[in-house]
Amino acid sequence: MNKILGILFAIIVLVSCNSQKVYSDFDISYSRNGGLSLVYENLLIKGNNAHYSFEGQGKKHKQDFKISDEDLKKLDQTLSQNNFRRIEEDRKKLYDNITTSINIKKGSNEGSKTDASMIMPNFTTNWTNILTAFQEIINNNVKNNK
Repeated sequence: MNKILGILFAIIVLVSCNSQKVYSDFDISYSRNGGLSLVYENLLIKGNNAHYSFEGQGKKHKQDFKISDEDLKKLDQTLSQNNFRRIEEDRKKLYDNITTSINIKKGSNEGSKTDASMIMPNFTTNWTNILTAFQEIINNNVKNNK
């Protein structure tokens, strides 16, 4: 089963690398994907430019927008206050779960975290606070949100 999932994941990555170059150049990345009825949601931020895309539940939406310096500062503060770099990921295996991944490529919070195997219980509040900050950016800037 693990081999099949690994091969399927590799194929998806290879196909997506060729067709979605906008997804490779970013400072901050927030993505949710997976689940029984597949959902793909991405928020990519480069400087003050943001790219949002959503596909799932029979809907597709893409939008580019400008993110304010104030929103970027608030996001950075949320990452710092909730110890983004220190959040520990669990190692339990989960299947058919919508997972969220966050990648920070520059600044004091540089790092990568995912809840693909859950977040350790001591850090779930921190993780939830960070996810809420990203969702606020999406809700405040994306028109026709999902």
